[in-house]
Amino acid sequence: MSDSAPRPGARPFPRADLRGIPTYKPGRRPATGRRAYKLSSNESPYPPLPSVLDAIAQASDTIHRYPDLLSSDLVAAIAHRFGVPESHVVVGCGSVGLATQIVQAFAGPGDEVAYAWRSFEAYPIIVQVAGAVSIQIPLRPDGVHDLPRLAASITPKTRVVFICNPNNPTGTVVGADALLRFLDAVPAGCLVVLDEAYREFVTNPDSPDGITLYRDRPNVVVLRTFSKAYGLAGLRVGYAIAQPEIVDSIRITDVPFSTNALGQAAALASLQPAAEAELMARVQATVSERERIVAALRAAGWDIPQPEGNFVWLPTGDRTESFAAACEAAGVIVRPFAGEGVRVTIGEPEANNLFLDVARAHGPAPTAPTAHGAAQPSPSGPDEPA
Repeated sequence: MSDSAPRPGARPFPRADLRGIPTYKPGRRPATGRRAYKLSSNESPYPPLPSVLDAIAQASDTIHRYPDLLSSDLVAAIAHRFGVPESHVVVGCGSVGLATQIVQAFAGPGDEVAYAWRSFEAYPIIVQVAGAVSIQIPLRPDGVHDLPRLAASITPKTRVVFICNPNNPTGTVVGADALLRFLDAVPAGCLVVLDEAYREFVTNPDSPDGITLYRDRPNVVVLRTFSKAYGLAGLRVGYAIAQPEIVDSIRITDVPFSTNALGQAAALASLQPAAEAELMARVQATVSERERIVAALRAAGWDIPQPEGNFVWLPTGDRTESFAAACEAAGVIVRPFAGEGVRVTIGEPEANNLFLDVARAHGPAPTAPTAHGAAQPSPSGPDEPA
């Protein structure tokens, strides 16, 4: 037998550093055969606009062809929408796909990637797959990023820092002045990713706009998505805005044709002025419903952080699993984070009312912990893309 021939009984093994990596798990869906509302994945409760469905139908006539590799028409539309050069825009398979590309492009074995914890569930997976090291910085007790501590964690090995703003799952935002001080403290060679997947739902006037900030900061990249406010979660389209050299590096790690033709057509249709106006009216309706839910929760005694996404966070502590079970029994599926809290998407009013009934009946414990004061281990099961 030659040295190059496989040995009897041998089998391939994956990289050793991938052992123990969390399995990617979406938010739970209702069980088949029973009526339940899914409030576990931060999806829009609204169906696609008729004009968007028409664009998808027209694009389906040509799906025997490969899509535009660079999503050229969509890139041009995004650039026009935000007043940036086309060379500053790259489209990808959702913002989580672009986050993956960024880490693969800028961090490798031995490099560090820093982010708050708890934050978006995909970050630890993305970092571990790249062979890099996660540096998890605890949130403040109020669920907001501890930016001074995050800045202090940066070392010469730190290649990327994620700021999830609004933060998933707590829904909190960092203020503009605090973020500017943080960016001033970050070394020029460290990339800062402003993950703004929920930006359209923000009403806090002190929340910074990453697209304004990146313009004179070569190490800042902004991530946004069509999954949330635009209601295209099933088509997986996101985009990054950054300086051209960053954009070019992101493209290097793209899987060819990862943004499919139907997704490109739907996103492009969603940016048409009439369609976007209607979609933003839906966003405002979601925000109004969010504020109704917040008021009801606080009236029931819940001490919750002010949410700025399309979801709310309840610090249920060690009652998390039982609270989620009570919600499911009532007909709503929420997203539990064991020992910490539950994240609940703003859904249809009927679904929200069912959730509020549970929240009133299972009020907060007098000493319910927020679980934001200490670092958490890597998650056992991540959530949907941000």
